[in-house]
Amino acid sequence: MTSRQPASRRRAVTAVVTGAVLAAGVLVLASCASPGASGAAGERGPSIVATTTQVGDFTRELVGDTAEVAQLLAPAQSAHSFDPSAAQLLALADADALVVNGAGLEGWLADAVSASGFDGVLIDASTGIELYGTDDHDHGGDADVAEDDRAASSNDDAHDDDHAASDDHAGHDHGDGNPHIWTDPDLAEHMVHTIAHGLETVPGIDAGAVSANEDAYLAKLEALDDWIEENVDTVPVAQRLLVTNHDAFTYFIDAYDLTFVGSVIPSFDDNAEPSAAEIDDLVAKIRATGVQAVFSEASISPKAAATIASEAGVTVYSGDDALYGDSLGVAGSPGETYLGSQVHNASLILESWGVTPSPLPALLRR
Repeated sequence: MTSRQPASRRRAVTAVVTGAVLAAGVLVLASCASPGASGAAGERGPSIVATTTQVGDFTRELVGDTAEVAQLLAPAQSAHSFDPSAAQLLALADADALVVNGAGLEGWLADAVSASGFDGVLIDASTGIELYGTDDHDHGGDADVAEDDRAASSNDDAHDDDHAASDDHAGHDHGDGNPHIWTDPDLAEHMVHTIAHGLETVPGIDAGAVSANEDAYLAKLEALDDWIEENVDTVPVAQRLLVTNHDAFTYFIDAYDLTFVGSVIPSFDDNAEPSAAEIDDLVAKIRATGVQAVFSEASISPKAAATIASEAGVTVYSGDDALYGDSLGVAGSPGETYLGSQVHNASLILESWGVTPSPLPALLRR
């Protein structure tokens, strides 16, 4: 197996936008605030708002107990659409910083920021990451062709090139595309570095604590990346097949050289619905490729996934065994944190291929 470059070499130069461009959602103030924060911006330190569960988790890891973090989206809530209340807009107006996933995920934010009058530091975690779109990364097209292409690049040198291609996402921004960038731990490292860089500019923030927490968390993300790669590499490339609820795992698929056979919802948006023809087409692909499982997602109804799995005669992973895609899980669930969600997802995918994952590295054990 060949290892990927150290995290320090993969950090791309990032930009932090200051001002009001995006915003708001369901504020989970009590459960997501960092306790005991103190700092120059006030008795409890700077007030930071994060949009999604993923960037909320990254931000809390970085600030620790030195600042308050309020999260807009609740666990299991779709990030693709909703309208903030007047109270939520007022909370955003008082924030010193706003951390967003970006990449077009929070399409509902611009109007909310404008309405709230937010004028703090805006940190876009997707800055510098090139996005995949349907035209340049159509995993759902021809699964047989995709599988042949994967097999043709299964030697060690090509595997290095595939990982380098993931690194090529850093430093480019091609506009709207697939926003689920966090599903690749390598890109999650990039997001964390960007958030940390932005937080250090927030008045009253403890920049030293943020920097130390960044180093510690990046080490965990790199250990996660290595663990997933080592386990996936035990599976022949032609057998790394995946069917999910919607097209949310493109970057994970690319990072670990999987073949995406298709999704129940043929869209980046989890609010879309499959047609009868699309369902029939996916069932046919599952039967033709030998896929053994269909994965539901924790934040999406499993009914369509269960129907497709039943028609194709394969296992459906749902309920406690659903993947964490658009959202992390509720408190106490395996997907409560980003690290936990990725371990959970990778373990179930490996299990569907008949692989028992190796023990977690010490850094990832609770």
